[in-house]
Parts: sequence; C-alpha cells; structure tokens
Amino acid sequence: MIRRTVERPHPIGGLGTSEAAWRAWPALREFPALHLTGTQSAVVIAPYPDDAVFGFGGGMAILADAGARLRLVAISEGEARVGPGRAVPPAEETRNRHAATLQALEVLGASDVETVRLEQRAGPGAYGVDELAARLTEACADFQVCIAPWEGDRHPEHETAGAAARLAAERTGAALLSYPVWLWNWAVPEDPRVPWRAAHRIVLPEEARGAKAAAVAFLLHRLHPPVRHVRREVVLTSTMTAHFARESELVFV
Repeated sequence: MIRRTVERPHPIGGLGTSEAAWRAWPALREFPALHLTGTQSAVVIAPYPDDAVFGFGGGMAILADAGARLRLVAISEGEARVGPGRAVPPAEETRNRHAATLQALEVLGASDVETVRLEQRAGPGAYGVDELAARLTEACADFQVCIAPWEGDRHPEHETAGAAARLAAERTGAALLSYPVWLWNWAVPEDPRVPWRAAHRIVLPEEARGAKAAAVAFLLHRLHPPVRHVRREVVLTSTMTAHFARESELVFV
C-alpha cells in the first residue's frame, strides 16, 4: 500500500492572531448554528487527547449531558514531545498525559466516554494517511458522527488526522464534523485560505462552556509547561489558549 503523508511548510509560530481580533469580527457570531440535538453516537478523533478538549470540549460536554454514546480516539499521547533532559521518563510522561485526559473528561462531565489509544508515534510524517484511515475506519464503525481535526489546520499531525478521518467517514457513512485548533493562530478574519462557507457554530450553554473552561485550565496546569512543538518552533501560548474560551465552537461541515 502506498503511504501518503501531508507535507506542507509549517506556518505556525509566534504569537499569532489575537482573540481580540477574532472577537471584533462580526461574522464569527453570524455563522449558521449547528445543533447536536439528536446525535446518538459520536467518535471524537484527536492527534493528542488535549486537542479534543481545546477544539471540541464544549461539544463533548453537550453530547455527554444528552446521553450520547461517545468514543475518544487518541492517535498519540505525545511521546515525541518528551525530549532529552526531562526529569520524567517518557513512559511515565505518557501515563501522566493519559491520566490527565481521563480527569479532563470527568471535568467535562464525560467520564463515561470510551477512550481508544492508537499509540502512534508523534511527529510530522510519523504515520501515513492510508495507514491511519484503516485504524480510524474500524474505530468509527457503527457511529453516527465522526468529529476530527480540520484537514486544513496547517499542523502536520492535524492535517493527517483530518484526511484519514475523512476517508474513515466516507467508508462508514458517518457524518463528518471538522474542528480547527491552529487556524486561530495563523489565519485572520475573512482569510481567503479558510472555507468560511462551510463553517458552523456550536453554541455552548453556560454549563458546557464552564465545563470546557475548567477542563482547559486543568490540562494547562497538569501538563505544565503546555508544550506543542513542531520542528521545535511552536508552543501553546496564552494568546493561543484564549481562543478556547468562547461562547461557541466552530466546525466545518
């Protein structure tokens, strides 16, 4: 089988676009609303477990509160982010991250979520689209909705996960919702590189919004320092995490 990987120059770096700039853009509050009512089962796919909380934590809280069957597929626990000189051995770091994920899900009110750990090696090009799609097709079988990173997020692992999830959704007949994470860093309002016509808002009730805020804060504290390295030039800054405190989450359909 031919291994295909997503290869693009990595544009993420620096402080990025501020949350104030995004909030000043009226269209961000005018995208069509997407209601999760009636969703009985959903698979949430994440390159790293915390990505699911950052990009779709409010949606997970809503679905869990409604009693939907939920599965979280973590492609990697982030082993590649454990470098030389760290006081914690890689195996222990992996256990710590997994434990933090379970606790964050509990904060979201989603402690009954089934977690699947693919334990793929982290890092750009570590896995191919076809290889990953085969694993995700199995994970998405018999689920109504597949929720995955946006294929255009410009983060290598996110793009690969998004492309593989699209294939898995096509093979299983699941509806695909794509959540961005790094878009808020590299893009700007009205950015022509973003398919805004496909964007929808998931409006978060106060309880879901509060649960997500608490889960994000917990992960940032538990996984301190909050590192997100790609080619050793990208970190998850406070400017970036401010994007995850909104009244709604955006998905592409």
